Amino acid sequence: RAMTRRKKAMTVGLALAVLLTAVALTGCSLLPFGRPSGKTGEDPVTPGPGQGEMVLRLYFGDKQAMFLLPEDRTVTAPAGKTYEQLVVEELITGPKLADQVRTIPPEAKLLSLEIVEGVAYVNFSIEIQTKHWGGSTGELFTIYSIVNSLTESPNVTAVQFLIEGKRVESLVGHVDATKPIERNADMISGGK
Repeated sequence: RAMTRRKKAMTVGLALAVLLTAVALTGCSLLPFGRPSGKTGEDPVTPGPGQGEMVLRLYFGDKQAMFLLPEDRTVTAPAGKTYEQLVVEELITGPKLADQVRTIPPEAKLLSLEIVEGVAYVNFSIEIQTKHWGGSTGELFTIYSIVNSLTESPNVTAVQFLIEGKRVESLVGHVDATKPIERNADMISGGK
């Protein structure tokens, strides 16, 4: 009997050790949104899909093509839409402030958006390429408008661009889009 108890105790101890190791290796957290985002300012309010109003922090270009300017926009979350989906849809809608300019062609459509381990896989229709106005600066503003807006969410640390479900080398020929792209605070007016 003493051997059986010891074996049971060892088995339980081993199982507990394996479980704790698995939790540590997968980066699980007891925080409600995972680990802290490390961004300045308050994290956005992110109720579940279809749960009332959300304040989105969006970034659009300035008229001199020097910086991204923030716009806080309050929207009602329809059923089935996440904070991140609303961010991209509102970026496509365009800016509401007079000193800002559009960064995404209005013909572009968000086909899907999935977040896996902090990376937002954002799948656009082909119009994000075919209707884009081009140029390296224009492409930079499109990419970082999307990336910086999405990384305001505590759920997102980087963005992987997809077009019609496939990875592309770049959106319009200037910026490497083959890997997830992280936030670039240097492009934001005031650097936040």
